[in-house]
Amino acid sequence: MAVIPVAIAGAPYDVRIETGLLERAGEHCRPFLRKDRVAIVTDENVAASWRQKVEASFSAVGVASDWLILPAGEGTKSWEQLARVVDWLLAQEVERKDNIIALGGGVIGDLTGFAASMVKRGCGFIQIPTTLLAQVDSSVGGKTAINTAAGKNLVGAFHQPALVLADPLALDTLPLRDTRAGYAEVIKYGLIDDAPFFEWCEANGAKLLAGDSSARETAIAKSVAAKARIVAADEKETAGIRALLNLGHTFGHALEAETGFSDRLLHGEGVGLGMVLAARFSARQGLMSGQDAARIGAHIGGIGLPASIKALGLDCNGRRLAGHMLHDKKMDAGTLPFLLMRGIGETFLAKDVDLNEVAAFLDDEMTR
Repeated sequence: MAVIPVAIAGAPYDVRIETGLLERAGEHCRPFLRKDRVAIVTDENVAASWRQKVEASFSAVGVASDWLILPAGEGTKSWEQLARVVDWLLAQEVERKDNIIALGGGVIGDLTGFAASMVKRGCGFIQIPTTLLAQVDSSVGGKTAINTAAGKNLVGAFHQPALVLADPLALDTLPLRDTRAGYAEVIKYGLIDDAPFFEWCEANGAKLLAGDSSARETAIAKSVAAKARIVAADEKETAGIRALLNLGHTFGHALEAETGFSDRLLHGEGVGLGMVLAARFSARQGLMSGQDAARIGAHIGGIGLPASIKALGLDCNGRRLAGHMLHDKKMDAGTLPFLLMRGIGETFLAKDVDLNEVAAFLDDEMTR
């Protein structure tokens, strides 16, 4: 088992990574539970694949489980479902020192974590991520949120989990499209500040997507370690360090908004395409070589992720897409910092980007 500490001041926890952890979830969670009952929030798809085994794992250590099963999909990160989760947790008489369980992908983790931050002014929770995106990114670091009409993840809280259990075996029950979407977040860690890891991705990404357990465990452990290092240095994104984790997200969130935060463009697909666009825009600004930008696009497109805006068939222009960016959480005194690159593994925060230039760039990308 790989055990990666996340050294958050005042709220440290471990991420445990091993094939088969889901069937032993109860054993690992038991020391974090004060009672012989636990509340578990999940979605319909995860429940169909894993409820029986997870429930049995808690029963084996003397813990009964109560389940709230929500609809699957990005639409569940809503005010309506947040209220549903909060009301259900209160009905379960959850106490402040209790840990509830978030069993699912990023939607369930974000929603449940946000609910946990609110109930009794903050109860505990444990993340058991079941998608690659959640295992390598959203389950670690304590960002919780819902989407609103104004944009993605605009209402939320920083609320760290007590424990994260990542089982690569869960990926076997996912559609390939979902695993590809999660893999975009793996690539991100190479592009931020680890060029050798991007090279590893180029050499091993196809094996990971084909189900190679060693490649999956390596990618998850490497990604979590990178995120843990960044989050420990800047938990609440006040020093500009954690902002590096948003590479590809500004472009990606704008595309997600234009597609209605729907299955038309999954979050990880938006991030992958967003990183391609960030690289191409960086090259257009003379910050990085066109060769490096092309290499990034080749790998992302080569493993089956969208690598061009044109392929999305959007009915809008660059100015409309740039307009979505005005609702970005990173807006600061009316300006929007952008994550750009000087090369592979050389991401930096640029605070002088002209949105008119971004809009013109996106217009060009629409026809590429």
